[in-house]
Amino acid sequence: MHIHKYEKIWLIFGVGSLILFLVILAIGAFYKGVHPPSHMDTIDPKNVQENESFKEENLGLRQVGENEYIVNVLSSGFYYDLGKDEDGKAVNTIRIPVGAKVLFQTTSTDVVHGFHIAGTNVNMMVEPGHISTLETIMQKPGTYTLLCNEYCGSGHHYMAATVEVYEP
Repeated sequence: MHIHKYEKIWLIFGVGSLILFLVILAIGAFYKGVHPPSHMDTIDPKNVQENESFKEENLGLRQVGENEYIVNVLSSGFYYDLGKDEDGKAVNTIRIPVGAKVLFQTTSTDVVHGFHIAGTNVNMMVEPGHISTLETIMQKPGTYTLLCNEYCGSGHHYMAATVEVYEP
């Protein structure tokens, strides 16, 4: 059987590319230890308040060290629950100082939601039964919108909050 010269070149190129990609994948997985986020913390989506992070008093922004914060958010039913203020009203804005190291933790009680702070590198998928976490440093002052970027139902477009990064 005769294979044309150009077909041989394309076959060699294709097989070589496949081998190269598999080698890169193997190096990343076995040598560097990069794995998909399958070892996330799990939680019962019907009893999220049983987890210390998602109890009513621990929702929202908490300072845990010098210039270190944790933001616990409960995502459900077209609403980000950031806790309550001193007057018992729902918090819709969190204020974070510039340069702060922030750990965002969130979970969902109903369906898959998104957790995206527009203009930053904060972008997570929030699944019922899993605690999604992301640590970042808020380096640029401004007002950012926290929004759901996964379609979650007919009220999806109402699911938003505000993140203010301010100069201390």
